[in-house]
Amino acid sequence: MDEKNTEDFYKKLKKQLQDTSKWPSNYLYKFIVESATDKVDQIHKIFDNMGAVINSKKSKNGKYTSVSITVNLNSADDVIKKYKEVGEIEGVISL
Repeated sequence: MDEKNTEDFYKKLKKQLQDTSKWPSNYLYKFIVESATDKVDQIHKIFDNMGAVINSKKSKNGKYTSVSITVNLNSADDVIKKYKEVGEIEGVISL
C-alpha cells in the first residue's frame, strides 16, 4: 500500500473503532509470518510488558505461523500505533 492509501486505511479504521468500541477495551490482533524467521519474536517484543495474551500456531506444513494477540488498550489511537509498529516488520501480514 502506498502512503496515502495507508493513511486513509488508518483513518477509516480509527472511525470504525471509535464507533464500535468503548475504551479502554480488549483488542484482538491477528498476524501471519513465515515460521523460519525471527519475526514472531519481533512481534512478541512489540507487545511485551503490556499484559497481552499471545497465541501462536504453525500452519499444517509449518511454513507459516499465525499470531493472535489480545491486549487491553486505552484508545483507537493505541490500536493503530501497534499496527504501525508491527507494520515495520517486513513480511508480516495483518488480518
